[in-house]
Amino acid sequence: MNHEILFRDLGDRRIRFALTGAKGGFSRTLLGQVRLLPWLQPAVLCDLDPAGVVTLLRELRFPEDAAAVCEDAAAAAAAAREGRIAVVRDHALLGAVPHDVVVEATGHPEVGARVALDAIERGAHVAMVSKEVDSVVGPHLNQRASARGLVYTTAEGDQPANLIGLVTWARQLGLEVVAAGKSSEYDFVFDPATGRVAWTDRECEAPALAGLWQLGDDVAATLARRAEALAALPQSATPDYCEMNVVANSTGLLPSRDALSYPLCRITELADIFVPRASGGVLDRTGVVDVFNLIRRPDEVSFGGGVFVVVRCADPATWETLRGKGHVVSRDGRHACIFLPYHLMGVETPLSLLSAVLHGRPSGGDRQRVQAVMVARADRDFQAGEVLRMGGHHHVMEDCTALLLPAGEADGLAPFYLAANKPLRRDVARGSLVPESAVELDGSLLQALRRDTPLPAA
Repeated sequence: MNHEILFRDLGDRRIRFALTGAKGGFSRTLLGQVRLLPWLQPAVLCDLDPAGVVTLLRELRFPEDAAAVCEDAAAAAAAAREGRIAVVRDHALLGAVPHDVVVEATGHPEVGARVALDAIERGAHVAMVSKEVDSVVGPHLNQRASARGLVYTTAEGDQPANLIGLVTWARQLGLEVVAAGKSSEYDFVFDPATGRVAWTDRECEAPALAGLWQLGDDVAATLARRAEALAALPQSATPDYCEMNVVANSTGLLPSRDALSYPLCRITELADIFVPRASGGVLDRTGVVDVFNLIRRPDEVSFGGGVFVVVRCADPATWETLRGKGHVVSRDGRHACIFLPYHLMGVETPLSLLSAVLHGRPSGGDRQRVQAVMVARADRDFQAGEVLRMGGHHHVMEDCTALLLPAGEADGLAPFYLAANKPLRRDVARGSLVPESAVELDGSLLQALRRDTPLPAA
């Protein structure tokens, strides 16, 4: 997107936004950036810890009197009239303060859906950061917003929006997207001097990795041996499935496989891995979303949680020229990888707010449908009445494994975050995919949105 165009009609306009989950990490990166942007103003901030939000604003060097904690609608409205930021605990108070767009970042599926729906019904645009909501009802909320002339969008700076934008860009140029994806959250950093690999705050011995640094002729075999060498460390994460679900629904791309691929690889190898098996890669089909784990040495650059597309090389001579300029082209010259090596979270989100409010455009694609469904596989026997508990930093469902299926293969199955924190109506056996009929969904807003919001034909 040409971001300069976004600002062309801004003039003296001030965009006001509401933000939920305002004390979280994503919100901090957004609020920190807002201090540098006079055209963007936080109007009302919502979090279960209002005092913590006020402390955060002080840490970010907002003026001491910039915000007021408000317990009711009257207090919130009064704060707005005084030019102060209203800080509230109850998201039902957001409507008491005028704003143009809501940034939903609670990460709570049912609450986030309520925040988004209420915003749309009162005429505010929605920038959805809570992928847990987006993966279940993003297309339905998008349809609701479109019917009212509003924008429902992913947020630039977060991986789904970044990847949707990259896919959209590639297609606009006529490039055939063979695969699109992202790196996992943390790099696997190999120190050849010690034979150890560091992953966040964990380490393991992996001296065999030194002899596996090159892909060799048998790509699949090398990747399998790398995975075995690093078996002591986690190689997949629930949030990745959720984010790729959002991307699939916005781009029409399918999951590469139910468990995604997660090859341990270097940046220079992406165009040799995310290609069809007939070309030596790992894909059984093309036009897919997937995730990789970056392996690198301590002195090599990180992918930065970035995103990529692998495209087919229509003119080999063109791409050989680009290979000479340092671009990632496969060894056989048939495919190339184009990537954005960064994931800046809320630092970039102001661009989505500007695009939605001033230009009526979402970040990336504007057509959403249910293309894929993130589901849960039971890792033990569950009994009727048990709750499928979800929590932790990565919003993992206890004793369940996430998978991502094409929508046509998920009929009758419960979307992962629809089932989260819901009781079971009946037993679910170990190894089974959790069916929708086994989950108690009475009173679920997510379910009501899925049932009551018809989507346009694909």
